[in-house]
Amino acid sequence: MILAGDIGGTHTRLAIFTGEGGALRLMAEADYPSTAYASLEEIVAAFLNAKNLPVTHAGFGIAGPVRDGRSQAVNLPWTADVANLTERLGISAVVLVNDVEALEHGLATLAAADFAVLQAGDPRVTGNAAIIAPGTGLGQGGLYWDGHRHQPFATEGGHSSFAPSDELEDELLRYLRPQFHHVSWERVLSGPGLFQLYKFLRDKKGGLEPHWLAEEMKQGDPPALIAVAALAGKSELCERALDLFVRLLGAEAGNLALKIMARGGVYLGGGIPPKILPRLQRTEFLAAFLSKGRMQQVLESMPVRVVLNGKTALRGAAHCAMLRDRIGS
Repeated sequence: MILAGDIGGTHTRLAIFTGEGGALRLMAEADYPSTAYASLEEIVAAFLNAKNLPVTHAGFGIAGPVRDGRSQAVNLPWTADVANLTERLGISAVVLVNDVEALEHGLATLAAADFAVLQAGDPRVTGNAAIIAPGTGLGQGGLYWDGHRHQPFATEGGHSSFAPSDELEDELLRYLRPQFHHVSWERVLSGPGLFQLYKFLRDKKGGLEPHWLAEEMKQGDPPALIAVAALAGKSELCERALDLFVRLLGAEAGNLALKIMARGGVYLGGGIPPKILPRLQRTEFLAAFLSKGRMQQVLESMPVRVVLNGKTALRGAAHCAMLRDRIGS
């Protein structure tokens, strides 16, 4: 049996799969608040004690760079380490990868119903693919086409410098720079980033904050409340913030697509895109995605899809564990 983990800044999701014949079958799963535990090992112990199932392999995807089997997560106060996990689990087949790499591996396990198509592109073309995944942070990665299959790889492109494309975004950059000094794309394309967009429009562009929303934000999760209010049409300020988020996501997805030359497709993963799908299906996202001057026709040929299956990264982590066992590394 395979223990799989999707380790994010907000939640850590664990599952146990069987993998006979290369097909994954879910046996058990649970979600844990990441910051409520002192270590990943502590979360794993709680899960295994509750499920009481033996595991022979383990794969984990974590939101942060992985070096030599070790990762200090960007949005977590603790470190994940293969050596510690191996000791805790008592097995040797443990693999730790970046969460976007796990997500990329998971794409191959999905069916057509697990995607929403934003742009069909040219289905006859094969080539590299790209994934952009806003959630608690902003993941980015690619899938290199080797002539036979896609080979996933991770990047830390979400931490590259935010680039404004109009006067409003110039103002946004000036608003954020005193807070963060280096303003990355993650500062605007993530859950916390959506809240920053909301505050910018409220503080600098005359947005009216409803009293009821201000009160709810004191107790709830501001980004989630903003998205829900925007989709329900309950707050003009929230709608403006979400619309700006969608345009920025389209712009950066287009940037990534060109850098990787993603003729094989662009995927929107992470926790946010499925929740705001109705906004992504409007014209603003694709307009920003395609707005690259002389490269517009190149981008028009690229399929663009939203990953709807919330277990994709878990399945990918399990797939990584199986792959490690097959290649013996």
